Amino acid sequence: MNIFKRLFKIGEAETNAAIDKMEDPIKMTEQGIRDMKLDLEKSLEAMAKVKALAIRAKNDKEEYQNKADDYQNKAILILKKAQADQMDANEADRLAKEALLQKEVVDKQILQATQESEKFDNNVAQLQKNIQAIKSNIGKWENELKTLNARVKVSNATKNLNKQMAELDSTGTVSMLERMKEKVAQEEALAEAYGEIANTSKSIDDEINKAADVSENKAEDELSKLKNQLGMK
Repeated sequence: MNIFKRLFKIGEAETNAAIDKMEDPIKMTEQGIRDMKLDLEKSLEAMAKVKALAIRAKNDKEEYQNKADDYQNKAILILKKAQADQMDANEADRLAKEALLQKEVVDKQILQATQESEKFDNNVAQLQKNIQAIKSNIGKWENELKTLNARVKVSNATKNLNKQMAELDSTGTVSMLERMKEKVAQEEALAEAYGEIANTSKSIDDEINKAADVSENKAEDELSKLKNQLGMK
């Protein structure tokens, strides 16, 4: 069956690369399961029809057997009547012979009905095996479908993540981050340079003030004025 060939293809898809080259495995499996369910319905319908034929063949066999027994019993009864002088012996022989001829015809019908009954029974048995196999496969692939759904989700997530990682440099993100890092380093160096310049300017003023010693001379003058006020030499 084509559906089993398609499902076998799914079983061979062990890697993401293989799955990418195939049809959608989920849709394939779902369609395969639907096809098998249709096959199951057709097999059940066919088995019902064959069972009906088997029942009919058995009923025909029983009916033919009853007719054969009836012809046999009538031939015996006719011969007994002739033996009891209840009818003419020649007439009895003729009718008994006709009854046996009819029984022979019915015996052939019994044989044919028996053969048909056996054939239909074998067909029913084979159909039952097929139906059981289809049911088993449906159950198996419904379980496989759950696994495939999970595998496809993981596969897609992994594929997308790997794709993003593979395309990271091509989008320039890493290059941009490196440029930002370099720019920050330049800004830090520039800030440090301005700090050194500012420190250099302040140190020159300090040297000048220290050389002039303005604050110290002013303190000496104030001390002399205070001592004069107190009359101290």
